[in-house]
Amino acid sequence: MSEESPLYVPPDPKATRCFAFLNKVNAKYNTSLKSYHDLYTWSTQHIDFFWSLVWDEVTIVGYKGNHVVDNQAVPAANPPWFQEARLNWAENILLCRSEHKIALIQITEPTPDCPIPPDRHVTYAQLYAIVADLVSALLKLGLKPGDRVASYSSHCIENVAACLAATAIGCIWVSAAADFGADGVLERFEQVQPRVIFSVDAVVYNAKVHRHLSKLETLLSGLGGHCALQPYVVVIQTGLCEPSSQTGKWESWDDFIAKGRANVLGRKNGEIEWSRQGFDWPLWILFSSGTTGVPIVHRAGGMLLQAKKEFVICADLNQEDVFFYYTTTGWMMWNFLVSGLSLGCTLVLYDGSPLKDPAFLWSLVDRLGITIFGTSAKYLDQLSKGYKPREHHYLTTLRHIYSTGSPLAHAQFDYVYRDIHPNVLLASITGGTDICSLFAGMCTALPVYRGEIQCRMLGMAVETYSPDGEKTKQGEAGELVCIRPFPCMPLGFWPLPGGDAPEEAVKAALERFNQAYFAEYEHVWRHGDHVLLTPSRGGNGGGLIMLGRSDGVLNPGGVRFGSSEIYEVLEACFAPVPGHTTADKIEDALVVGQAIGGGVDERVILFLKLSGGKLLSMDMETKIKAEIRARRTARHVPARIVQVQDIPYTLNGKRVEVPVKKIINGAPLSSVNLATLRNPECLAEYVRVGEQLRGEVGQK
Repeated sequence: MSEESPLYVPPDPKATRCFAFLNKVNAKYNTSLKSYHDLYTWSTQHIDFFWSLVWDEVTIVGYKGNHVVDNQAVPAANPPWFQEARLNWAENILLCRSEHKIALIQITEPTPDCPIPPDRHVTYAQLYAIVADLVSALLKLGLKPGDRVASYSSHCIENVAACLAATAIGCIWVSAAADFGADGVLERFEQVQPRVIFSVDAVVYNAKVHRHLSKLETLLSGLGGHCALQPYVVVIQTGLCEPSSQTGKWESWDDFIAKGRANVLGRKNGEIEWSRQGFDWPLWILFSSGTTGVPIVHRAGGMLLQAKKEFVICADLNQEDVFFYYTTTGWMMWNFLVSGLSLGCTLVLYDGSPLKDPAFLWSLVDRLGITIFGTSAKYLDQLSKGYKPREHHYLTTLRHIYSTGSPLAHAQFDYVYRDIHPNVLLASITGGTDICSLFAGMCTALPVYRGEIQCRMLGMAVETYSPDGEKTKQGEAGELVCIRPFPCMPLGFWPLPGGDAPEEAVKAALERFNQAYFAEYEHVWRHGDHVLLTPSRGGNGGGLIMLGRSDGVLNPGGVRFGSSEIYEVLEACFAPVPGHTTADKIEDALVVGQAIGGGVDERVILFLKLSGGKLLSMDMETKIKAEIRARRTARHVPARIVQVQDIPYTLNGKRVEVPVKKIINGAPLSSVNLATLRNPECLAEYVRVGEQLRGEVGQK
């Protein structure tokens, strides 16, 4: 449990937007709410009144209508929201048109050949003009609402503009980071069939320029046999390398923009003709488990309303803020950051190494006046091992630090307040790709306690359940659940009903969706996190302590991905072929995460059962790691590969990942229900191996 003394106390809680909103609730509904806890409770009991008032409070442009949501509906019903509403996400993002206010600042990591790369920046007026030209160019290609527009790109100005243009005309945005392997991106894109792909020709990481076009070519070659319509490809020339001579395979960004500038499609009197659709119109597709996995479709209105609630009411962000989040385009925090444009503030984009020069990002705080600094728990952990920003930088503008990706350990709370800034709001936040927003996080009206997330977010009816579906007692850990509907619930998994996908595929997607979130507990959303709700203090209604994932999702360095991503590589490269030699072939495998660093991080452990009684050689281990790195990312590469006699399975044929994960992290064998296993005798080997693995990292 956290210490009683807060690390941060808000200077004037009653002056925050949160309390201003509370006062409006009291005035409108004749209530007598006095604390955040009061407001939170009311917001989860009256979700229709609450979200309607949020719409008015945060200035949503569009037609609202009278319907909000069925206040009696359960989450499993996935009820419609604001059925009469008409809005466009990009229109709301680009409300600011200032010729002087900077919208985006793009920072490039220094290299030996370019030790002081120039900043790039665009004003809101310039960004609007770029988006308008892109809208015309996309419409000239014949794109229509519901078509998918994809990105295999870096964190740059052009990528933000492409997202805004695609969604301005009602297309669905799909994004993959440039550091993803081409095979993993192929698995994403072949599921959603993009009409257009935006890419870059090169990226910088660890002070080196990495050419990207060969990966793009591999992706396009793979899509050649999987897409009904071959995607139109636009390449952003970054200036990091010589322009490509293979212009026949794609069009340059400059030429594409010029085509849009030459016509006025999608414009009326110089203004973009925004495609206003329903609140539940699909906005973007995010993929669970990191690189590949299930395609999750998010609704435009839900993403807009939830982000504005978080930024405006909970975080007090405004147009004077300079907002930075270290992220790639493949992480939901990119979507989170871009939504900040709706406030009229300045966003800082950076897509290089965060730790090659530990001083680099903190120098940006001083030079650019960054007020909101977003990062991961893993970054803070690594930084704390040898760098103290407070000793080298002024950091006078900094007021919030956000951390996510994995639980923020107590020691990192101490590090931030001791070695970064003594009076900053440190907000550990949690949500995920599934909702592309937050279940629990920041509030400027509340104190910060060591090791705790400040509060459950307004409108998000978060509770903890025991395995038998009962609400846990105070102080008892349990499964994070949400017991009321919320507008950022995804529409479903792709493909959605109403498209041209086969009926069987649509039914399968719906079944996967229900199994993912509603199979464990009747009617309520189960998120897959193991958490602890703390007693209410400072009027917060109780904070939240993250205890880790409750399922088999891997999370090394704060980057989540599914075990299936590693199994797929092994199947493609090392599966036995009947009639051929079994040398260097894998009969079966199991991959889990092992806690390291006192629970701050985890490493990937891969267990292998080899064919024909072969022994795992150093050469084979090297090949396995190389293939995983090439086809996925460096984060996917196992820290340890261990040969075992057998892989445990349940009676219905599922790999036993979670129990093995518990065993190698120190849980006794008695914690596993052996009656549910097909071959429980093999777990004795995992107990022995677990002792060895924990000894390697110095954990009991």
